Amino acid sequence: MTSPEQRLATLTGERLRGMRRGLEKESLRSQADGRLALTPHPAALGSALTHPHITTDYSESQLELITGVHGSVEACLAELTEVHQYTVRSLRAQGEEMMWASSMPCGLPPDETIPIGRYGSSNVGRAKSVYRMGLAHRYGRRMQTISGIHYNWSLPGVDNDGYFALIRNFRRHAFLLLTLFGASPALCSTFVEGRDHELQKLGGNGTLYMPHGTSLRMGRLGYQSEAQATLAVSYNGLEGYAASLHDALTRPWPAYEAVGIRNPGGDYNQLATTLLQIENEFYGTIRPKRVIFPGERPLHALRERGVEYIEVRLMDLNPFEPIGIGASTLRFLDVFLLHCLLSDSPPDTPAEIRELAQNQHLTAARGREPGLLLMRGGQSVPLVQWGTELLAQLVPIAAALDAVEGGQAHSEAVAMAHKALLQPDTLPSARVLQAMREQHGDSFVAFARAQSLATHQHLLGLPWSSKQQARYEAMAAQSIEDQRAIELADSMPFEIYRQEYVSPARLGRPRTQATALTA
Repeated sequence: MTSPEQRLATLTGERLRGMRRGLEKESLRSQADGRLALTPHPAALGSALTHPHITTDYSESQLELITGVHGSVEACLAELTEVHQYTVRSLRAQGEEMMWASSMPCGLPPDETIPIGRYGSSNVGRAKSVYRMGLAHRYGRRMQTISGIHYNWSLPGVDNDGYFALIRNFRRHAFLLLTLFGASPALCSTFVEGRDHELQKLGGNGTLYMPHGTSLRMGRLGYQSEAQATLAVSYNGLEGYAASLHDALTRPWPAYEAVGIRNPGGDYNQLATTLLQIENEFYGTIRPKRVIFPGERPLHALRERGVEYIEVRLMDLNPFEPIGIGASTLRFLDVFLLHCLLSDSPPDTPAEIRELAQNQHLTAARGREPGLLLMRGGQSVPLVQWGTELLAQLVPIAAALDAVEGGQAHSEAVAMAHKALLQPDTLPSARVLQAMREQHGDSFVAFARAQSLATHQHLLGLPWSSKQQARYEAMAAQSIEDQRAIELADSMPFEIYRQEYVSPARLGRPRTQATALTA
């Protein structure tokens, strides 16, 4: 059996240089006073259905900015910065709206008035809106206004088993990322109105928090549901994972059956009454992914062509970074993901899956608490001790990446993380609370509003050419034409389209009976 060190030694410079990454960054649009903007997706940003870099996530008020695939951290961040620059200039042209700098939302209106994303009259566009209406019925609209950053990552020569081994280790060690990069220890009370919670009041201005919290977004108040809690999805291989998802996508769920597909007036409530409407509804800290063909179901693509890359989904927006994330963090993620890939990765078990869920909730709510204990293999272990062990294992991987790229940037990213782990007051979540206390009277909204405004001004101040402006205007115009073409090409009634799209036959089948038996 080879050791992680031996596996690292087999990684050629060519393979390491073949590492690819991309970013998807969500941000609410807020008004100048720190409340949610209720205006439609700005026309200058083009079609949210077809624009390659600018769309919306759950809400019409929630921007999602997307990069292409890049061979370097610098190129990836440069493109995300450029997309931000065009976006904030478009916002300035139509008023005083800005991009909210925090993962936890700004001041929210009553749940039913949070606007759901709209994508036009085509079948695919209507399906996207109906899916979001389903999420509203199932989880409430407020929960969907949380924003984050997703990191898409691949390495040449990794097969399905390799990616699932990476995923298992990532889930085991995700507590370290929540601790180091969590930046959502507080929130506006409008987010939890009418819900039970364990948060504490801070000051008298509607701010709630956890004193040692790291990422409330990834805790019990975040993407959670009773229905999904019944899913103990295993990551021991593609077939088992696919079977778990297939079950959730085809199993009727009584509470959702009670909601129904349509209301008495004929409007759609949801796409399906199954436990999951579509694959994207499954909440996880990391997902195996594959680029899909038009109209293809993601599960079908995975079954037919295998895992192409993984999507890391637990990163908070860092309100101290102009675009929500910085180069050092991305380099740390590259090292961390390589470590997850190269380390021994035993199969997961139901007992371990329960442990990992508990570790995630503990770290999200109390990750900076002195002496906090997590569970590892049935035994208690201090979070800081476990994190220190992991960081020591990252050192040779960082050195290998530095040897290929030149410089010390990866090693410095790991060293900075180690220093921050041992000095929890320097972590982003602690810095948020400190800034709130020292500059904003313990008000979360006042803090996030100030950071959003500073970020907005910073991005407006960066160099911007007429050539860049023209390119993005052309992209927006083309996306509107592309949406129109899709709408004109539609001939199928929406109800037929919906039934065909959610049909179990579209999900694909296990590759072979033999494969299924040996998975």
